[in-house]
Amino acid sequence: QVQLVESGGGLVQAGGSLRLSCAASGRTFSNYAMGWFRQAPGKEREFVGRISRSGGNTDYADSVKGRFTISRDNAKNTVYLQMSSLKPEDTAVYYCAAQTDYSGNYYYTRQYGYWGQGTQVTVSS
Repeated sequence: QVQLVESGGGLVQAGGSLRLSCAASGRTFSNYAMGWFRQAPGKEREFVGRISRSGGNTDYADSVKGRFTISRDNAKNTVYLQMSSLKPEDTAVYYCAAQTDYSGNYYYTRQYGYWGQGTQVTVSS
């Protein structure tokens, strides 16, 4: 089992920045690639980005590329999502997740077996 707890969400004006954190406990954190997803009201949960086990590789959804950065500190069992140039359309609940299935496309939620409870990010115009 892996327990994930997100923090750092809040209200920010458009153009501002936030950094989300996701603290992991339980099994060895460095064994898992980590993803960030978000879900806006009335919409499906969508992929935001992913970081490999070592942190050497990252990938992002086109909608956030160039604005969001994922990093991880395996010594602290924590993954981060740095968000800048925020837009109102970034408003959502943000979730971190540990990837447990590496046989498919990591853009899909079904590739992730452990999820945090989510943290709300609201971007005002």
